[in-house]
Amino acid sequence: MSVEFRTLTAPDEVNAAFRVFLRAMVGLPFRDVDATEITEAGRYLGALDGGEVVAGADSYTSRLVVPGGARVPHAAVTHVGVLPTHRRRGIVSRLMERQLRDAAGRGEAVATLRASEAVIYERFGYGVASSAQPARVTLDRARLRPEVPAGGKVRLADRTATVELLAGVYERAAWTGAIDRPDGWWRLQQRLRESDTVAHYVAVHSTGGVDDGYAIYHPLDTSGWFTSSERVVAVTDFVALNDGARAGLWRHLFSLDLIDVVAFDSLALDDPLPLAVTDRRSVALGPPRDETWLRLVDVGAALEARAYGSEETVVLQVSDPLLPGNDGAYEIGPKGVTRTTAAADLGTDVATLAAAYLGGTRWRHLAATGRVAVHDPGAVGRIDALFAVDALPFSGTVF
Repeated sequence: MSVEFRTLTAPDEVNAAFRVFLRAMVGLPFRDVDATEITEAGRYLGALDGGEVVAGADSYTSRLVVPGGARVPHAAVTHVGVLPTHRRRGIVSRLMERQLRDAAGRGEAVATLRASEAVIYERFGYGVASSAQPARVTLDRARLRPEVPAGGKVRLADRTATVELLAGVYERAAWTGAIDRPDGWWRLQQRLRESDTVAHYVAVHSTGGVDDGYAIYHPLDTSGWFTSSERVVAVTDFVALNDGARAGLWRHLFSLDLIDVVAFDSLALDDPLPLAVTDRRSVALGPPRDETWLRLVDVGAALEARAYGSEETVVLQVSDPLLPGNDGAYEIGPKGVTRTTAAADLGTDVATLAAAYLGGTRWRHLAATGRVAVHDPGAVGRIDALFAVDALPFSGTVF
């Protein structure tokens, strides 16, 4: 095969790769956007056949919040696609493997992506590390409990919600699974809102004069808006840095005139919203779906970055066919992680470790399905306690 693999640097090649991505996704509309303005220089990998870009794999420089609050260097993988004419030739595999080596060379401990198909990425060492769910709140039945915090001040910032304002709030997001949103991500979101024919509204919450949350929402199906029996607004980005901000934004959304349903695109699986209303059935939770697909690029650095419970140590043997430098045994305990030559209590592959890394998947469930080699049965309970988290991981960012 004469396909050439390299980093794309020329603007026309970057734009060609982005068009390949849109075509490969089929369901995404073609948009008039200069891809060089929404991507990061030096990170777009391409496959070229006869000088024509036929596939690409992109990423952003970012950080991921892990249990304990540390932010680890992170590659946000996106824009992966191959033309239909060049499928099943191993092109995407070559790109993904090259991308992992590049991330390792940059010192990025982890990579994450959002998968268009659920059977592609595990073979590259990715595992589902967080899930999310949509929710629909029926407003004529939804009443917040009197104990719910009053929240602070909410202002509408539809015309003044600059990237700097929203990014200034979001950059303090510290829940497990949150990622840094790169500049290109913000520019793309702003472009999409500005090009939409439907109005997008921005409500910003502040406590004591400090902005600490916001919600972006827009109406659905506006062609028959004033005669519709069910008027719905979709909340596409909901960021709350504390309980007061979350409650204040709820109060704003649930008091909107003319609205019958508030539909949240994405909530954590343990979001407290159903507990905040007097009629729990007014909140209809949709089916959970995979959100963060995580890859440990540097297993040792990633394991050392997160916090652990107080249980006794466990020796975990890890195998990584694509990055063999990760192969080996790791002693994991409340005081940290070290490489060891001791006999392993448990063994697994890097994709399974990734699924458990943020605490969103229990080790006992992985062991029960045969994805963990158990040499010491007591170690399953110990590693579950070591990896336990107070809140389920959640990103809330699509890229």
